[in-house]
Amino acid sequence: MMVSKRSRALQGGLAAFVLGLAALGSAAPALAQADPAAARVEAFDGALIASMKAGAAAGVKGRARILSPAIAEDFDLATMARFAVGAAWTGFSEAQRQAVVAAFTRFTVASYASNFDGYSGQSFKLSAVQTRGLDKIVPCVLTAPHNAPVNLIYRLHQTPAGWRIIDIYFNGVSQLTTRRADFAAPVQSGGADGLVRHLDALTAKLES
Repeated sequence: MMVSKRSRALQGGLAAFVLGLAALGSAAPALAQADPAAARVEAFDGALIASMKAGAAAGVKGRARILSPAIAEDFDLATMARFAVGAAWTGFSEAQRQAVVAAFTRFTVASYASNFDGYSGQSFKLSAVQTRGLDKIVPCVLTAPHNAPVNLIYRLHQTPAGWRIIDIYFNGVSQLTTRRADFAAPVQSGGADGLVRHLDALTAKLES
């Protein structure tokens, strides 16, 4: 089941912080039209729908090709990587930062492609957008047959290119908090290069 796969991924700190997707209800398009942050979330969910419908026939790499452009467009991956690394980021050279962001991006794409591998009636509904400081919060509820609803929260911030997702909360747990816990050991033992190796190993495992 999709929800149990997400739970295992979250507990292991290896897979992307996953979220639901869906056939959006009538309220979602209205929210998307009224607020660009909601439109950004809706766009990402559309890519997730396509990935799930591609299913096992596409394989992880095929689903990754579907998701990669959307993830690059809808997330601020450089900001996410910096937040996930924490204070050690200031000690990385510019080349090392670019390498970490590239590895983080590959891992993020592979994680979503691995988890969103089949469609079985999930539905995803946006709630009213909230403002929190300079950020926007888009609450959502994932429902699926035979499973309890899952509460999701997207956090977005404004960039020169528009609103971009920088964190997702899964039943109250922050994706970036999970990432930071997973990254701590490889950063401490191997710095930026150690983190890149760690992320590439995780990506290879997801794609195998």
